[in-house]
Amino acid sequence: MKSQWLIILGLLFALLIALFAVSNVEAVEVDYLVGSTSTPLILVIVGSTLIGGLVVGLIGMFRFITLQRKVKQLEKQLEALGQASPQVVKEAEVHNEQDEQQDQGDHGENKSQEAK
Repeated sequence: MKSQWLIILGLLFALLIALFAVSNVEAVEVDYLVGSTSTPLILVIVGSTLIGGLVVGLIGMFRFITLQRKVKQLEKQLEALGQASPQVVKEAEVHNEQDEQQDQGDHGENKSQEAK
């Protein structure tokens, strides 16, 4: 549903740009870094819109590729942790048993000291 709204909004925006461009057909002088030229305003508006869309699209693609690489890296880390998990669980169980034995030993010492 969200993608449908994005398409509809994109089409409405394109329609607005087209109407704006068609209403501005007179020739204008455009100054570039190396010179200038007289071009119809409609071409300047449409060209600027297309270049802007291309820049935004390229930035979006770059961000998407960067995020994909990060996801793959994190998936590899998660897989490595998953493979190490049984060993980590076994070590944790050994430590828990040692802690329980220490706790039982401490309680026994406390009871003998209380009896004195």
